[in-house]
Amino acid sequence: MMNKETANLIEQHFDTAFAAPDGGAKLRELILTLAMQGRLVEQYPNDSPASELLKEIETAKQRLVKAGKIKKPKALPPIKTEEVPYKLPQGWKWVRLGTVAEVNGGFAFKSSKYSNDGVRVIRISDFDESGFKNDKIVRYPYSDNLSIFSLEANNLLMAMTGGTVGKSLLVKSLPEQMVVNQRVATIKMATGVVPEFINGLIQTDLIQAVIQKAKNSTNDNISMGDITGFFVPLPPLPEQHRIVARIDQLMARCDALEKLRKEREEKRLAVHAAAIRELLNASDDSAWHFIGQHFGQLYTVKENVAELRKAILQLAVMGRLVPQDPNDPPASELLKEIQAEKQRLIKEKKIKKPKPVPSISQADEPFPIPDNWLWVRIIELAESIDYGTSQKTCDDSSLIPVYRMGNIINGQLIDEGFKYIAPDTDELPRLFLQPNDILFNRTNSYELVGKSARYTGPVEHATFASYLIRVRLFDALLTPVFISQAMNAPYFRSTQIEPEIVQQCGQANFNGTKLSLCFVPLPPLSEQHRIVARIDQLMALCDALEQQIDAASGKQAALLNAVMAQV
Repeated sequence: MMNKETANLIEQHFDTAFAAPDGGAKLRELILTLAMQGRLVEQYPNDSPASELLKEIETAKQRLVKAGKIKKPKALPPIKTEEVPYKLPQGWKWVRLGTVAEVNGGFAFKSSKYSNDGVRVIRISDFDESGFKNDKIVRYPYSDNLSIFSLEANNLLMAMTGGTVGKSLLVKSLPEQMVVNQRVATIKMATGVVPEFINGLIQTDLIQAVIQKAKNSTNDNISMGDITGFFVPLPPLPEQHRIVARIDQLMARCDALEKLRKEREEKRLAVHAAAIRELLNASDDSAWHFIGQHFGQLYTVKENVAELRKAILQLAVMGRLVPQDPNDPPASELLKEIQAEKQRLIKEKKIKKPKPVPSISQADEPFPIPDNWLWVRIIELAESIDYGTSQKTCDDSSLIPVYRMGNIINGQLIDEGFKYIAPDTDELPRLFLQPNDILFNRTNSYELVGKSARYTGPVEHATFASYLIRVRLFDALLTPVFISQAMNAPYFRSTQIEPEIVQQCGQANFNGTKLSLCFVPLPPLSEQHRIVARIDQLMALCDALEQQIDAASGKQAALLNAVMAQV
């Protein structure tokens, strides 16, 4: 009999468990697993047992062999007691899939004979779990000898090789006549075996473990023998129908919950996006008040916190995060000090004389800034801008660590996954990092090129790879933290990086010359310090929000795990 306590547990905690991280996928998996263990619906003693069903299937199979409609199947290895994955309810039977289904491979159609007319050929790329794809249909001149490769309604398709090995589709209906290409298997259930039941079985760990083993092999291949040898827990036919009906009912509930959660999250994201837009455009604090009033509703997902972080940086570079102090010396005076220091170093031959840079016109400014600020180019604030080392690296951790593009994550340098170079290389000590150096990723995918972070480690401890550019600022005269934050603000990527990215051979590139000419806003030095302090305060709030979200998600996950453990 079905464990009624199990059913009650699922019913009582369905909605709550579904809300856990990956709760939908885990609940779907649990539903199918319980179904295949005979624990989703009740067993009825009056149902004819699976052993009788197997006799009927064998009789029908022998009749088809005798009539010449199918070949005599090869004997399948018996299922030994020690191989049985779990105990089945009374009236069920363990069998191999080849016992209750006809499994066939497709035909090796020659692509040179594809035509615009004829029967449609189903290849691995022509289907997925959701149905057939219609983007690149190929056809083949039909002949009678292709009939054994024809696809029928209620067949299961399964990919036998490649990166999607094990991908399956239950064909409920055929929009047109189709034949199956090689490397695709068709599984035709015997009379008395419900196709939807076998389709549910395919999704469980019982079968997926075999498929995963094939994926992990060097050939990415699942054989006909593997498929015919799948273990199948076979219930009586009436119970198969009851199980499928219950699966459909529970999966429909999952679908409804997923739809509801998606709509709720989309609404929350839309409300938050509107609040952020208002925050960036408002001339007063109305948007901050709105966010404050709806804080609990807005910040329950990390996507919203990530957007808030971006908004904080954007407001900072717009001069709207802290008030301006009229007693601060204007940024123009600060720039004069930096230029004077640069001239001193040039005179002492410690740095090279930079090339003249074009001035920034008001029309080119990304957005208005306070009157005592200036738009400047990065080169105007930099002591040097350098490419990293091209020396061959190794794994010897006793040598000098090399920061690479993977070490820059969300505006921070991550101290892991290092490669190393010898300390006596010619490029050192020139390419040693110093505190407050900014590393910029000049080559990566389009989405990641342009990310940057500030080095905060010790002097002459580490260096950086050639795919990175180091910006060394006059850190005694300004606040490198603010410049680094400006380079991570949304405006910097949208107005300074993306318009100048060059894409070649699947890589996006952005060179040092372009970086040197990028615009950053320069506030008075005192205001830089106030802005950085305010950013730190608000980012700490964001950290706390993310911790709250993680804690809530952890509670939901714990509840789901408790339910699954009891089940």
